[in-house]
Amino acid sequence: MASIAVCPGSFDPVTLGHLDIITRGAKVFDKVIVAVLNNRSKQPLFTVEERVELLKEVTKELPNVEIDSFNGLLIDYVKEKDASAIIKGLRAVSDFEYEMQMASINRKLDEDVETFFMMTNNKYSYLSSSIVKEIAKYNAPVGDLVPQIVETALKGKYTELK
Repeated sequence: MASIAVCPGSFDPVTLGHLDIITRGAKVFDKVIVAVLNNRSKQPLFTVEERVELLKEVTKELPNVEIDSFNGLLIDYVKEKDASAIIKGLRAVSDFEYEMQMASINRKLDEDVETFFMMTNNKYSYLSSSIVKEIAKYNAPVGDLVPQIVETALKGKYTELK
């Protein structure tokens, strides 16, 4: 039986920190499904479709990574995909507190699904999509924070919004 893991997130936009977790997860699991959450309570910069396309482009060299999107409860999506694991990246202790709550409720909803926490590479420990968007909004370079295609997409999006 192949090991399938879901790596969920908003990925608005995908950063090098996200890509690090996805790449490392792909070395551990037979298949990793990167699932873009369509969170209606947030005002994303990129549409779900744009985020999916950016993720497909930056993960195209990872043959066991699939990109998808979902609505609703993560645990329902995980079951729908016959996955047995959830991969979550952690940057700091503050991330752990929230993610532990999520892992606990997911375990309560389905005790057969395990959550795996991966510590981010130290060089990305400060990095978040929010920080990237804030920097890019002022036309500052973000090429060392995101893949090149994402930097280009950010420039285009902020030019379009002006």
